[in-house]
Amino acid sequence: MDRQQEFVLRTVEDRNVRFVRLWFTDILGQLKSVAIAPAELEGAFTEGLGFDGSSVEGFSRVHESDMVLRPDPSTFSLLPWRGETEPTGRMFCDIYNTDGEPAAVDPRNVLKRAMDRAAALGFTFYVHPEIEFYLFRSAHLKGGLPEPVDEAGYFDHVPGGTANDFRRAAVNMLESMGLSVEFSHHEAGPGQNEIDLRYADGLTMADNVMTFKAVVKEVALSQGVYASFMPKPLEGQPGSGMHTHMSLFEGETNAFFEAGAQYQLSRTARQFIAGVLRHAREISAITNQYVNSYKRIWTGHEAPSYICWGHNNRSALVRVPQYKSGKESSARIEYRALDSAANPYLAYAALLSAGLKGIEEKYELPEGAEDDVWSLSPQERRAMGIKALPNSLNDALEHMEESELVAEVLGEQAFDFFLRNKYQEWNDYRAQVTPFELRHHFGTL
Repeated sequence: MDRQQEFVLRTVEDRNVRFVRLWFTDILGQLKSVAIAPAELEGAFTEGLGFDGSSVEGFSRVHESDMVLRPDPSTFSLLPWRGETEPTGRMFCDIYNTDGEPAAVDPRNVLKRAMDRAAALGFTFYVHPEIEFYLFRSAHLKGGLPEPVDEAGYFDHVPGGTANDFRRAAVNMLESMGLSVEFSHHEAGPGQNEIDLRYADGLTMADNVMTFKAVVKEVALSQGVYASFMPKPLEGQPGSGMHTHMSLFEGETNAFFEAGAQYQLSRTARQFIAGVLRHAREISAITNQYVNSYKRIWTGHEAPSYICWGHNNRSALVRVPQYKSGKESSARIEYRALDSAANPYLAYAALLSAGLKGIEEKYELPEGAEDDVWSLSPQERRAMGIKALPNSLNDALEHMEESELVAEVLGEQAFDFFLRNKYQEWNDYRAQVTPFELRHHFGTL
């Protein structure tokens, strides 16, 4: 038994922990958990915990359903919302087949494989997400629509407002679980908020994003409101993105920084950006996996619609933030299409793999776009070689289906399940008769 496992067992005993929840996600990014008693914890470390994989989205078929959860002791934390009277711990798990091999369909393993590929090239992948979400008065619709908790806007300070109290409680709870928060503020939409997590390696951050969502939901429930990570819950208002800053490090050196280069961007950074741009349409179904995701992308409010990059250009898909002199470690790029409903394990694996492909194949970075891309005419965009992101989930799935890159990143079983599940979502969606159609056509046709 290693030291981390011993630390967890000792903490569980010292803190009189009553239950330990084992967390993992399905292919779609939904959090799953099972609770075990402390007496079962040592066995879970040494032998794992068996479960029926056929009952979890995308994991296995009925005739090969047995799978094993193995808790990662480095992710142990107490759940603060359970209180001191009923201390409860949690750990993220890796999923294995019964033959002891890592399960190819485990989203955490998908990201591990991508990060191992980066490590083989000498890189560590770091990310920093800006996570947006809405607070509503209830999970129930009022007059057919969600009701935001306030009418405030970007950076507004509302004395005594629900959002202020919420963000304070959420940040305190996140930090009590070891998640470091950089910023929190009210976003542009009514009831919309943003909390930014401090940089971490890709796997740690994917775990942190899943923890973040659970914490935000729990704090909202405790305050009698409802938190939603739906990409576009309100018509005419901004959607909720998860703009993600990315960089590669070689040991302690930021591989994206080169003194004296344009925007201080190294050749490695430029090739990484080129890879992300070239494969952006192929990975869109992963970074934006719901029908509703494309309502955010194609309705303005600073959501990117076109595949280009620019220096401090918030209309571009990839933005290169201003480099801070004397802080070489801060050189990075920002991918702006990702929404906060995505499965972070698969999304980070896809983005990293697209960037690494650019490095390995030495892709050339096209000219940057410094103008407002939304304001350009179609002819101007074509002349600049700027293509559009997919305009619907169906469009994104068709690009993904033809992608060798995404098939390799996900693996055959996860790739097949994801496509089938999402095509079914699209078919269900397009079969609906919407309020828009009834308003515009029922009385005239």
